Amino acid sequence: MAAPQDTTPAAESTSRAGLSYGFGAYGIWGLVPLFWPLLKPAGAGEILAHRMVWSLGVVAILLLCIRRWAWAGELLRDPRRLGLVAVAAAVITVNWGFYIWAVNAGHVVEASLGYFINPLVSIALGVLLLGERLRPAQWVAVATGVASVLVLAIGYGKPPWISLMLAFSFGAYGLAKKKVNLGGIESLAAETALQFLPALGFLIWLGARGEATFTGEGAGHAALLASTGIITAVPLVFFGAAAIRVPLSTLGLLQYLAPVFQFGLGIFYFHEEMPAARWAGFGLVWIALVLLTWDALRTARANRRTAERLRTAVREAKAVRNPAGAETVREAAGTEPVRDPAAEAPVRDRAARPVREA
Repeated sequence: MAAPQDTTPAAESTSRAGLSYGFGAYGIWGLVPLFWPLLKPAGAGEILAHRMVWSLGVVAILLLCIRRWAWAGELLRDPRRLGLVAVAAAVITVNWGFYIWAVNAGHVVEASLGYFINPLVSIALGVLLLGERLRPAQWVAVATGVASVLVLAIGYGKPPWISLMLAFSFGAYGLAKKKVNLGGIESLAAETALQFLPALGFLIWLGARGEATFTGEGAGHAALLASTGIITAVPLVFFGAAAIRVPLSTLGLLQYLAPVFQFGLGIFYFHEEMPAARWAGFGLVWIALVLLTWDALRTARANRRTAERLRTAVREAKAVRNPAGAETVREAAGTEPVRDPAAEAPVRDRAARPVREA
């Protein structure tokens, strides 16, 4: 039997708020292809550097507001975790840079494919690097994902390298974050702190060469570049708020909103081409994701049933061992305990004896 759902008004309100935060987070990530072209004529490198610099400023303000700094000292005293943060910062730099370039170069659909296949890549990395074992449905989903890449490679005449780069860099980022075990805001603060000096140095170098656009394209352009920090931090805050209010399975479904929005923008807003081979490749990816989602939901239900059976067994065992619990069970059954005078006699004798002083 599955665990009963909390249907109180407070619980329903919390769930609705969590869904709203989840839609907000993935909605922003899905619609962000509309934002990057606004930053032209800045190139992808300059946009990336501004994103790193301004993101650190935004998350630092957030951490000051919530007074959450204890993690920083713990991280600095742990070289292994600090090294993993450096790895995470490196791979997310690659991911951000490629994504900004792909969108501004007219490859929005191919970029969306990277985030469609990311769950499959994450599973593959778990098997290869962590020795995780897959269920049969997961094997079928991964094999279908590989087939989709082959179909797209044949259709393009080359591998979909933008999609693969985005998927593998984000998968590696997720793996590093899993090992570091920091919250979203804290993790972004640590990563952008490591990115800050190289990014600032690059911006100064661009300015010295007369190639920076921050001061030469007007106040509006400068404000847009500065807002890259907000665009980066706000969905993370929304995601963190959603994660504590809705089940993980719901978040797993919401994650597909971002590539769906990106795909729709690529087709209907940016008018990118979709030849038959690309539709076939995307179709295989979607089949793989349906299999993956079905398997995840089925496994989650089975785990809930198992957990509920274990809780029931523990409660019954406690009721048997606990006299108060046993009395409750007897009262519920409408029976009285059977009294044994022979067993009660030693107890009366001990109670009648004086207590010795130590």
